[in-house]
Amino acid sequence: MNKRGPISDFIEKNYLHFNAAALMDAAKGYESHLDAGGKMMITLAGAMSTAELGISLAEMIRQDKVSIISCTGANLEEDIMNLVAHSHYKRVPNYRDLSPQDEWDLLENHYNRVTDTCIPEEEAFRRLQKHIHKIWTDAEAAGERYFPHEYMYKMLLSGDLEQYYEIDPKNSWMLAAAEKNLPIVVPGWEDSTMGNIFASYVIKGQIKATTMKSGIEYMAWLADWYIKNSEGKGVGFFQIGGGIAGDFPICVVPMLYQDMEMENIPFWSYFCQISDSTTSYGSYSGAVPNEKITWGKLDINTPKFIVESDATIVAPLIFAWLLKM
Repeated sequence: MNKRGPISDFIEKNYLHFNAAALMDAAKGYESHLDAGGKMMITLAGAMSTAELGISLAEMIRQDKVSIISCTGANLEEDIMNLVAHSHYKRVPNYRDLSPQDEWDLLENHYNRVTDTCIPEEEAFRRLQKHIHKIWTDAEAAGERYFPHEYMYKMLLSGDLEQYYEIDPKNSWMLAAAEKNLPIVVPGWEDSTMGNIFASYVIKGQIKATTMKSGIEYMAWLADWYIKNSEGKGVGFFQIGGGIAGDFPICVVPMLYQDMEMENIPFWSYFCQISDSTTSYGSYSGAVPNEKITWGKLDINTPKFIVESDATIVAPLIFAWLLKM
């Protein structure tokens, strides 16, 4: 066994109780799942790309510690935005003190705020728009259709964005994923800046909506992938946050079992969620793992972990353990 680094040693020595212990248990469970030959899906909610999860997630991808990702359209694009426009981002550590006028001034200066970080419209959104628009229109002219992430992969692998790189490309999880052609599903992609931009071209009659493959097609593709990859130790589910990035893919199991009547389809074989959502609100994000048993997503004996904490802190630490940092 490779020697672990100082971060892992610190976690193991100090994280002994409460959410800290849950973090440690979840990390060891993830590692055991992989060691037994299992595969792992990671789901990304929120603004994890803008939180620069790519610094650790890209290496997880390179080391084959993740087999498939489900993410929001925002996470799909914001990792690439950080790659090409990092120096133009504006940090606002005193965001809690901003007045409505301060917020308006940010808008007027083409800054869109995500908590303490402002994404620059011109250098991020518009820079990508120019290149992705050509890829969309070229596909349509050729009579081709692709998923949202496949268009992003084409843009990254073309090399056209290299002229803009402002961070070490090894810290971009999307670039690492593109280089491995990692499977990705992006439920609700329309709810993203690039999704809105694509919709605007559809409304203007410049692109057909069918040039972009849909969420239903993502589910059908995921069903096929799950059937092919759930043998043996099976597929684990590592959920960062909640929302559609988690709920969409986890439902593939009950869909196959109940709606496709595939009674031998395996349950997800590991489950961990990092969330600070409150259970009593009735939200999917706050649902404890046992609730998923009633929906046919997890088995009674599936290893289940929940870390009720800040994912921007917890996820990089769990990844550090898996990377033996």
